[in-house]
Amino acid sequence: MARADIDMDIHKDEDPHTRSSQRDPLIIQQYQATEMMPDKKGPLYDLLQKQPAVLGSLQMISGFLSMGVGILFSVTQDMTQSLFTLFRVSQMTGALFFFAGLVSNLLFKYPALLSASLAINCGCIVVAVVAACLISIDLAKWQSENDEHLKMEVLELCVLGLEVFLSAILCFWFSKEKRAKSN
Repeated sequence: MARADIDMDIHKDEDPHTRSSQRDPLIIQQYQATEMMPDKKGPLYDLLQKQPAVLGSLQMISGFLSMGVGILFSVTQDMTQSLFTLFRVSQMTGALFFFAGLVSNLLFKYPALLSASLAINCGCIVVAVVAACLISIDLAKWQSENDEHLKMEVLELCVLGLEVFLSAILCFWFSKEKRAKSN
């Protein structure tokens, strides 16, 4: 490790002849902080400390998973075989949750997106509940000939549960921050 012996005092260039002729005392200069300045808190500081971008990233990943399951169902199943395939539930919820996660990730850079992110996450919850109802109807009417499709619909139902949980947490945080911001 390098080391240097440097004098940190502030010295003035003085000529002894001019000092004696002017008769002014030697002035010692030093800097001393009188008070600590608090750090400036940016917009949404308290919310961003909770790391909503992590939950947004999880939303994006689960959205990709939902879209993948939807594509798999579209390729392997007849359109009229289930409501899940007929209404493209998985692709729609996957795309919506991917978009919600993207907006949640952008909050760090663009704090003005708080209201939009709250609205999108609330909309995601509503769409996911409708999708879960459609999947539940499919599961109630299920015929035992395609057990692999049954397992995939149950997987999609679990992914929807995760997505609703993530959106509910984000909606709670965003609404709390919005109330604090308006006060």
